[in-house]
Amino acid sequence: MVSPSRDVKQVSSAEPQGPGLSTLSVHAGESRQKPANSLTDPIVCASTYSFENSQAIIDYIEQDQQRGEYGRYGNPGEWVVEQKLAALDGAEDGVLYSSGMAAIVGLFMTRLNQGDEVIFFDECYHRSREFCTKHLSRFGVVTRQVKACDYEAMEDAINENTRLLVSESPTNPHLSVVDLERFATIGKKHQVDTLIDATLATPYNLRPIEYGVDYVLHSATKYLGGHNDLLAGVIVGSKEKLEDVRKLRGIMGAINAPHSIYLLERGLKTFELRMERHNQNGQAVAEFLADHPAVEKVYYPGLESHPYYEVAQETMRGFGGLVTFLVKDADWRQTANIVDHCKIARIAPSLGGVETLIEQPLVMSYFQCTPEERKRFGIQDNMIRVACGIENTADLIQDLSQAIDQATDS
Repeated sequence: MVSPSRDVKQVSSAEPQGPGLSTLSVHAGESRQKPANSLTDPIVCASTYSFENSQAIIDYIEQDQQRGEYGRYGNPGEWVVEQKLAALDGAEDGVLYSSGMAAIVGLFMTRLNQGDEVIFFDECYHRSREFCTKHLSRFGVVTRQVKACDYEAMEDAINENTRLLVSESPTNPHLSVVDLERFATIGKKHQVDTLIDATLATPYNLRPIEYGVDYVLHSATKYLGGHNDLLAGVIVGSKEKLEDVRKLRGIMGAINAPHSIYLLERGLKTFELRMERHNQNGQAVAEFLADHPAVEKVYYPGLESHPYYEVAQETMRGFGGLVTFLVKDADWRQTANIVDHCKIARIAPSLGGVETLIEQPLVMSYFQCTPEERKRFGIQDNMIRVACGIENTADLIQDLSQAIDQATDS
């Protein structure tokens, strides 16, 4: 079960090959000749668009032309970025949103009605879980959670009301890796749509569409934008399945601003180059931590000790920049001390930018949860999450080394 997205060296040279990821990142979705003969796409700051005459309006409606009408329904820069993102994932189409959460909310609001059910693997972004359990529930939508990567439990939870199967891959922060073929097969067997949040993997490392997954979600705020200077989200899939998603986005207004669209397009130009360094840094930091005497456990799918190492090897090109680890015999304050001693890594939420970020999940995201809730979500007091940026590998390792040494000696 080797993904076609893996290194081209694994594919026969006799097979026709399309453009590589960097070529797609730079050129996909763009016109060769642009307004004012500019090399880059212009930022179109228009909330509304004019028509030459009444017949032009009729042509727009009857011919389903892709042109501006009102800013809530689309922007010329947005269409370019959507096609670029779809091409990177090997999908037919993409719908861009103002954030990753806006994207998943938009999909759920399109696909789910009163009495419908959605099934999650339980390792997931806590805000995605919260939206379903606290807000969709008010409209009569039932959310069921089963243990991550327990495919039998997921299949057993399916009934006639089930409409969506949802998982991240890798999951956050435990980095469990889903067997995409098995996940998609369960959905097709029961005629239930499937969604993979591949934010942590990106299209560089994982392409769920190739395994038959219906929808792929990315928080483009992270690796796709890559510079911690924008918010964006995208859902990619088939044109048919995304048609109603796009229409509802036009009603809800969860669109992105023209300048953010421009920043995302510019960030994507260096996507493959950045991911190569993120993968390199993540692997090296994980290996360093795995050998450190003060570290109890490392969660990283590129390590042979990871429970989903084999699945990751089969489905992923690389394993990303996110590394989670547990500090041996440490309480939450001792763990926080390591975070506080880092000099290069910045203390912040999020991931995927050029700067390395570090956080203690208990403090950053789960501080107001009860100990019972944290235990249920697998958030331990001695857990640290490092989102490796693109700094020099040796510098990141040295920074973590001195932080661990100073904190554990004090």
